[in-house]
Amino acid sequence: MPSIALLGLYFFVVIILFIAMEGVAWLLHKYVMHGFGWYLHEDHHRYTPGRFEKNDLFGLSFSIVSFLLILTGILGGFDIRLPIGIGIMFYGLGYFLVHDIFFHRRIKIKYRPRSAYMKRVLNAHAVHHQQSAEHEGVSFGFLYASKKYAVED
Repeated sequence: MPSIALLGLYFFVVIILFIAMEGVAWLLHKYVMHGFGWYLHEDHHRYTPGRFEKNDLFGLSFSIVSFLLILTGILGGFDIRLPIGIGIMFYGLGYFLVHDIFFHRRIKIKYRPRSAYMKRVLNAHAVHHQQSAEHEGVSFGFLYASKKYAVED
């Protein structure tokens, strides 16, 4: 079992990875999903019958990477791969909640954003869907949106 100091370092790594994943997601969304990966992402920008989209393969690939890092980190004696995988997993959870549940309503819940942050993030994603296509677009983030997407009440 890791020492208290190592647990503190691991906690810090989880937080840093969670934050860094927004940059990674932004880059992948702009240059991969709206670039050479458009074939898999396109169905996310138009109505697709059924529960799943080809676009879900991106989330699945991140979850596999996270799972493998967590597993090998545990099997490797609780090494640095564990908090890296956990940071990616927490980002994926945040993405799933904000993007798939709160915005796209893939799980039906009654949710109405009250905070300025959530209104801004959900509005930024709405603008992304309205103004983005292959090789172009705006607002590629998932859990962060600039204040220019703020919604007036």
